[in-house]
Order: sequence, then structure tokens, then C-alpha cells
Amino acid sequence: MATSFPDGFLWGTSMAAYQIEGAVAEDGRGPSIWDTFSHLPGKILGGDNGDIACDHYHRWPEDVALMSELGIGAYRLSTAWPRILPAGRGQPNEKGLEFYDRLVDAIMAAEYRALDLSLSLGFAAGA
Repeated sequence: MATSFPDGFLWGTSMAAYQIEGAVAEDGRGPSIWDTFSHLPGKILGGDNGDIACDHYHRWPEDVALMSELGIGAYRLSTAWPRILPAGRGQPNEKGLEFYDRLVDAIMAAEYRALDLSLSLGFAAGA
């Protein structure tokens, strides 16, 4: 096992919205298939669910700061579609869009590299 990493090694993190956000019934978020599935008896070990999860929805500023403290240089996030389109189509949920807008602004301000880019941005970034 390696005991050191080469110069320029980039530590990165990623998240899955359902697994960390919590706040499943706040600010207009609609129910997801995982919300329903995780509440079915016997489907998830220990009866765990994403209702609170890591509470990233409320604690995202602390989470972004913690990643900086840890020396994380890259980040990949996912979005919870039920937070953006609670009914699956139609009018977007403004509060959901605002949450992701604030989160992405903080990630960009922390100068994390994106771990997934469009092909044109990837080429422009030297990927």
C-alpha cells in the first residue's frame, strides 16, 4: 500500500442527495421513490431512511467548510429531483433551486474542481 501520494494528487469527495440531504418534507420537496421504499417494513436494515440523513440541507455551510479544512480539492454532487420538481413535472420548486444555487456558489467560492463536467468544459479545464 502506498504511504504517500504524488505531488498534485487531488483528493475529492462526492455525495448522493438522498443519502445526505434529509429535510425530505421541507420547503416544497415532494416524496421520492426512496422515501417510500425506505419506510416499507423490512426493506432497509435497521429501518433507516433519509428523512434526516446527515442534515446537509441545513448544515451545508458547515459541510463545505469541513471539506476545505480536510484539504478536499474536488467535489461531485447530485440533486434530489423531488426537491427541484416536487410533482415530477411542471413548475420548479423555487426553494429547491435556491438551495442548490447557494450550495453551488459555496462550492465554486471554495474553488473545488468538479468531478464531472460536460465534455467541452472538461477539455477547457485540461481534463
